[in-house]
Amino acid sequence: MTEKTVAVPPEWAPQRVIWTAWPANAAEWNGDLDTPRQDVAALVRALEQTNTVRLLVDGAEAEATARASLADEAEIVPARYGDIWLRDTGPIFAHGPEGQIALRFKNNGWGSKFNLHGDDTIGDDIAQAAGTPIASFDFVLEGGAIDHDGEGTFLTTRQALLNANRNGWTEAQAESALQSAFNAKTIIWIDEGLAGDHTDGHVDNIARFVGPSRVVCQAPTGTDHPNAAVLDAIAARLEAATDARGRRLEVVRIPSPGRVLNALGEIAPASHMNFVIANGVVVVPVYGTATEGAALDALRGVFPDRKVIGLPSHGLLGAGDVGGGSFHCITLQEPA
Repeated sequence: MTEKTVAVPPEWAPQRVIWTAWPANAAEWNGDLDTPRQDVAALVRALEQTNTVRLLVDGAEAEATARASLADEAEIVPARYGDIWLRDTGPIFAHGPEGQIALRFKNNGWGSKFNLHGDDTIGDDIAQAAGTPIASFDFVLEGGAIDHDGEGTFLTTRQALLNANRNGWTEAQAESALQSAFNAKTIIWIDEGLAGDHTDGHVDNIARFVGPSRVVCQAPTGTDHPNAAVLDAIAARLEAATDARGRRLEVVRIPSPGRVLNALGEIAPASHMNFVIANGVVVVPVYGTATEGAALDALRGVFPDRKVIGLPSHGLLGAGDVGGGSFHCITLQEPA
């Protein structure tokens, strides 16, 4: 694509549809589909008050249980997918010169760690269901690896985008790829993400644009925070950065969940940054920690024109190779 032919609206822009998916592959959830389904159902109910939600279902059992739980809250759409992480496997919807287009990238199972049948095709299927033409790019990119302001400024991490298990890019090659796909003008590089993150440090779990030249990230909480140095480094990097229009970023730090262990006693990549910005509402993952209320209050100050809702996300966070993400990871917005 050529200069100025594509524009990806920021997440806070009006949205036509939010896509998500129903956990359907029991093997991907250690045989327990009920727990992550509870988290997905709660998310859909929070969103549907002010949004149109389309819920993908894979197979007869998934369709029957989704209809029993959410038939009145979501449009049920049969599909074939490996797992529910649509932020990474689905298309990125954009505005092109002749209307909406779906930008499609290669998927290699997060560096060949999770190669699941359907994850490489569900992006095309969503675009076709949306009636949107596809523009394909010949490189690996997951949607959660980037965040942007709608004005040409992108956030990403070296840990994910420059990882040898993706494209083997240099920094210059990565910037060229983002420029070709998104008309990106300024790339703000963060070194790394959270400990225990299956995605190799996706940025949507550590820092997010919430408005022009305004970002949120987290502050360490507790003396045993496993990511304290990483969170401070993220904030310092953002505070030193300028956006595509030359403006210094306003950096808002909110309390992190702190040290969260999963059911196996492992350090979990629990984060309040994996929120969904939708029409009229922001849905934030919470984990029952002491700082939960303060984090939600801080985000209410960031989003005064939206209802900020905290919902438990332990089921999606999972343990071991199961789960590892939250609400932003399982959703995909289709802009108006």
